[in-house]
Amino acid sequence: MLNRRTVLTAGAFSLAGLTAPRPSTPSQPRARRAGAGDVDRIRATTRQFGDLDDLYGGGHGRRAVAAYLVHDVAPLLQGTAGKARPELFRAAAELTYLAAYMAMDAGVNGIALRYYIQAVRLAGEAGDRTLRATALRSMAVQARELGHNQEALALADAAASALGGRGPQRTMAWVTGMQAEAHAGIADRWDALALLRRTEAQLERADSLPESEWTGNYRRESLEHQTGLSLTALGDHAGAATHYAASMDTRRPVERRTRAMIGLRCARAHLSSGDIERAAATVVDLRQDLEGIASARVHGELQRIRQEWQPYRTGRHVAEADSLAAGLLR
Repeated sequence: MLNRRTVLTAGAFSLAGLTAPRPSTPSQPRARRAGAGDVDRIRATTRQFGDLDDLYGGGHGRRAVAAYLVHDVAPLLQGTAGKARPELFRAAAELTYLAAYMAMDAGVNGIALRYYIQAVRLAGEAGDRTLRATALRSMAVQARELGHNQEALALADAAASALGGRGPQRTMAWVTGMQAEAHAGIADRWDALALLRRTEAQLERADSLPESEWTGNYRRESLEHQTGLSLTALGDHAGAATHYAASMDTRRPVERRTRAMIGLRCARAHLSSGDIERAAATVVDLRQDLEGIASARVHGELQRIRQEWQPYRTGRHVAEADSLAAGLLR
């Protein structure tokens, strides 16, 4: 279960008026006992919606995931006990985590936070410390993106504490990288860079394939992105752009939304380091990835770029990129 400190930390940046979605139904779904087939079905559904999220962003299918949780998964949680319970709760935690991530990507952060808290609780009920740490880590990501840097650090440390120094090296690297980014967010340069070095060492020791564990899909390109985020927070924009580009260039085709977001962060880093033409070219090169993406985070990056290159819009390349960005935002 969540400890008191984590609950208070999460509450510090939640959006008070929002609640998790509750579709109106004439009656509550009837509880029933789950079997192995139900767990397999939930996991297959999570994979399918996860692929949709990777390709098109959290705005596609988010409400369908919420409805599936309420109507198909919740009744099983109420009706299942015994040996089937841990695997069911683990599968439910994975789907709830995905619902949280999709909500965050869609910009409904209060709902996302509530899903993350539920994912932590479900993982705790399943006895899965790795999944619990994963959800806490993503809460730290959300806090960082919302500008709550002290809360992000507390949540990243809570994720590391949940692992207790044990677990797959790839997952430990995932959490350590978030600690590095969180320290960069509070301008703690020495600790941020030291933790990035530790992250790289943990990743080099990882003995599992990146796709072999749901909570351990942390690869070299993920570290490059995290290094870029950390250097951006520390004010090294040229260095950050190099790492963003390395991450973007090695992303798999299915990671369309992620590649688009990292590419826009790369463009902003070029802009901040004074390389205006390269920033504009990066945005234009992302045209195919950006089309059809339903992601508030991606659109937010586009809006920030448009604001930041206003003084340079008379240039031909910036004007072309700005016209593209304006069209995508419409």
